[in-house]
Amino acid sequence: MSPITIGWITLPFFLGFSIYLLPRLARHLALGMALLSGGYGFYCLLDPATVTLQLLGNFGVTLMIDSLSGFFILTNAVVTAAVILYCWPTDKSAFFFTQVVILHGSVNSAFICADFISLYVALEVISIATFLLIAYSRADRAIWVGLRYLFISNTAMLFYLIGAVLVYQSNHSFAFAGLGRAPTEAIALIVLGLLTKGGIFVSGLWLPLTHAEAETPVSALLSGVVIKAGVFPLVRCALLVEDLAPVVTVFGAGAALLGVGYALVETDTKRLLASSTLSQMGFLLVAPAAAGTYALTHGLAKAALFLIAGNLPSRSFQSLRQNPMGRSLWIAMAIAALSIAGMPLFAGFGAKALTLKGLVGWRAIALNGAAVGTAILMSKFLFLPSSSWPDKGDSLPSPRARPAELWTALGLLLSGLVVANGTSLDSYTGANLVKALGTLGLGGLIYYFTLQTVTLRIPRGAETLEHLIGAMSLMLAALFWMVLT
Repeated sequence: MSPITIGWITLPFFLGFSIYLLPRLARHLALGMALLSGGYGFYCLLDPATVTLQLLGNFGVTLMIDSLSGFFILTNAVVTAAVILYCWPTDKSAFFFTQVVILHGSVNSAFICADFISLYVALEVISIATFLLIAYSRADRAIWVGLRYLFISNTAMLFYLIGAVLVYQSNHSFAFAGLGRAPTEAIALIVLGLLTKGGIFVSGLWLPLTHAEAETPVSALLSGVVIKAGVFPLVRCALLVEDLAPVVTVFGAGAALLGVGYALVETDTKRLLASSTLSQMGFLLVAPAAAGTYALTHGLAKAALFLIAGNLPSRSFQSLRQNPMGRSLWIAMAIAALSIAGMPLFAGFGAKALTLKGLVGWRAIALNGAAVGTAILMSKFLFLPSSSWPDKGDSLPSPRARPAELWTALGLLLSGLVVANGTSLDSYTGANLVKALGTLGLGGLIYYFTLQTVTLRIPRGAETLEHLIGAMSLMLAALFWMVLT
């Protein structure tokens, strides 16, 4: 297992640079890497044993592979494969596929790291590859959004690195387990950095603009897998360090509600999906034990929705209500939206039932409220009109994927939602079914009778660069207080 793991984790970087030597094979090499990761992720799920690899034992530099890693790796593999298939007929250069492969490998690295220093390296590589993909079109707007993301990311990682050094100073090890014996400031700094990278709560308000302004396949990658590279270490640390779980849960619940609140007032499809991602990352943190299942179902559904949104004639909900989309595209959109909302027969139902199971007190109230809010958000898509006429290719924006490649990518993602549903059959109890259908029905009714005809607006000043940096300072102060108490 050890040689296989080392080979698998280094192969993406070798292939990424090899693409320049074999540009005609760029798509094939990228797709092959994604499929190989898919097989590795399946193997991790089928083998429940935890594998630990000591790379630098004296420093606590460790890799840990278990079923939790398997879920996240599989998510990365399927979403990356779908994006590559979507981009197959386009004029994307070898440089684009190089960055996709390097990003894929660095995200996988983040999912198996069990120490803070190797995680730091993985997250920094992710930041660089993500910036290059966001700015790939070289448009002024894309370059600015990419630089904005890079600046926020580097600021967050500066806080994180200081915290990692303090952990080593206290434990003479960078291992995650040492966080429980680290000083207060180390915990606060590391958690702040990961919350920002993972798009959690107010320090994650960089996410809507970044994801919405990126090209369609890049948005699918960002919301489907990249954002989870910051969430996974928080989940892992919450499972390893019992005292950290309450802190993570508070910010998870806050993110779930904040993301829903922002998305409710959105009139742009991609901004709504990006704000919804902020909310869904909160669900992952509230129930760390169920995070793997939830990450898989969310990644597949959200990537599908971003690909569909990029092939609609408009990003405006008002315009889409007046111009029916093709029936087949609406059905695909409905499957992904219903899965995120927790509809039975799709994988999102089991993931949401497992997440909400066992929650009590204010956590149960907050997450069930966020679940109703998610149903309202998805109703915005479900209530869009559709036409029985075949989809007209000339109504789609350019550049776009050819219909065959678009449906191949969507078929991979949506079939994954149906197949993954078979792993959570024990969630199909009477109580869970009634609760899920009730949540969907309530969300649909609220949208139909109120929000469908009412347009709300909130200031977006909190998303400006200077306010995002200020939000990090406020989050840091809150974390100091929470860890101390």
